[in-house]
Amino acid sequence: MTESHLNTAGSPSDSGQKTPLEIERKWLVSGWPRASANLTLLKEELMRQGYLCVEPTVRIREETILGETPAYILCFKSRGNGLTRKEIEFPIAPENFRQLEDLIGLPLIPKLRRTYLLPDGHHLEVNAVDEEAPTTFFYAEVEFSSEEEALRFSPAAVGLGGYLQNDVTRTPGMTMGAYWRRNRLGLDA
Repeated sequence: MTESHLNTAGSPSDSGQKTPLEIERKWLVSGWPRASANLTLLKEELMRQGYLCVEPTVRIREETILGETPAYILCFKSRGNGLTRKEIEFPIAPENFRQLEDLIGLPLIPKLRRTYLLPDGHHLEVNAVDEEAPTTFFYAEVEFSSEEEALRFSPAAVGLGGYLQNDVTRTPGMTMGAYWRRNRLGLDA
């Protein structure tokens, strides 16, 4: 989640500020959207991410928009219902990222993300995960400002009814943390 996606509808902290929420729907997809969908590509990012803990989530991620300097992010996510979770993330120094990567001691998960503009103004983030591994897969996400908006969203209304068919938003084991547990730690999700 980027700062532009922060939703502060969460519960107030001791300082009176609200905790940012991540409200998103997720679909398993078979690849990139077809050119016939006429979606505008906003950006393409290479990512590597790893987990210090998966419940609640403590994740590091390296994000590189093609042609730009990498950003290093530390992220905390609460448990949630699949649709909504509290999320706090902030940049960390490259040196801190490398120290945490060393502490994890496992290969980080590579992802290629393409972000597209949908006709209704939302952003569709499509991710190719672990492309060199036999467990590679694609998923897509759309972030929202409220649960109500998320539940009203219709893939067919933005011309993606055939592409966004397999909604796994509330399906147990369909998070990147669960993928980490299965494919890096060798545990059940």
